[in-house]
Amino acid sequence: MRVVIAPDKFKGSLSAPDVARHLEAGLQAVAGGNLEVTKIPVADGGEGTLDAAVGSGFTRRSATVSGPTGQPLRAEFAVRGNEAVIEMAAASGLAVLPGGIVTSESATTATSLGTGELISAALDAGCRQIILGVGGSANTDGGAGVLQGLGARLLDADGRELPAGGAALARLASIDFSGFDVRLEQARFVLASDVDNPLLGVEGAAAIFGPQKGASAEDVAALDSALANFVQVLAGEIGSRAERAALAPGAGAAGGVGYAAIAVLAATRRPGIDVVLEFTGLADRLAGADLVITGEGSLDEQSLLGKTPVGVARAASHAGVPVIAVCGRSTLSQEQLSESGFAQVYALTDLEANVDICIAEAGPLLEQLGRHIGVQLAGSQLSGNHPANSSDTKETLNV
Repeated sequence: MRVVIAPDKFKGSLSAPDVARHLEAGLQAVAGGNLEVTKIPVADGGEGTLDAAVGSGFTRRSATVSGPTGQPLRAEFAVRGNEAVIEMAAASGLAVLPGGIVTSESATTATSLGTGELISAALDAGCRQIILGVGGSANTDGGAGVLQGLGARLLDADGRELPAGGAALARLASIDFSGFDVRLEQARFVLASDVDNPLLGVEGAAAIFGPQKGASAEDVAALDSALANFVQVLAGEIGSRAERAALAPGAGAAGGVGYAAIAVLAATRRPGIDVVLEFTGLADRLAGADLVITGEGSLDEQSLLGKTPVGVARAASHAGVPVIAVCGRSTLSQEQLSESGFAQVYALTDLEANVDICIAEAGPLLEQLGRHIGVQLAGSQLSGNHPANSSDTKETLNV
């Protein structure tokens, strides 16, 4: 029997490769050598996208770039031929803020400069097809930092370069593209994002995501006004497409990095899970599989909006392969789970009610679930029953 394990990370607990590794350990512990396992870590375009790329044959590279507060840090990206995968959070994410602490100051001054510098490093590596996975960003600068990292100069009315961050864009008077990296003319960008917010207004980058980054109500208003000025100045440099891009779905992604990517880099926005499943080659690797196991930390309403497990379930359905999910917890109804294509769902909270323990002990608990699933698979093989025909999880988790 061949099983494909294609999970996302369990946020705050385990990376996707670790989730797959623990599940495989549990499965193989009871398989008696009769199980072939293919591990394919996946993601939805945000954090974990780099791991998914490396798990699919990309090579890790690294570069020293400017972090969200300007402090240098070492950030990784992935390369395969002329294709690169950049996980924005590695250079400009909340997790790489000093101490991981968000403040009002960081909300208004954090920059996406390091992401632009990672793009430059990918160009140095010969890449011209670049996937930009966004999510978990610390900045609300409209992607102005990305443009600076690629050679643009943002100037005030006196011709002085602006300091970093979204708030400073209120004083933006002109943008000098004379030093913009000429290699970008041959580059093609994909913006991997499920966020469909525009750049400005009540549904925009500052209003919706700013508070998560430490922005006060006053900060949100100031950032939104500054971003509006950025749009007007950019329109003066590149024309009306700058204004159209501000309205495009996804322009508000990653503090407005989606905006700069669409307006200046001519990026094509695609759902993150579709992009990841494509470069991992999941559809082709499902051929001959008897079962797919996917999952993420929390199966909830957000999962139904294009998150990893549902995307994997869709691919498995197309291939005619049954799929089950593992998760830390599930808040979805049985009807919602069935409609999403899951034959069975296993949650760590079915084994351990204390969520804190589930987070701390996710590895051993996943191995326990893996052993249980392995026993069920062995039983289905011997009896000729389909593995999807197992009884309700909570009734059978006697492991």
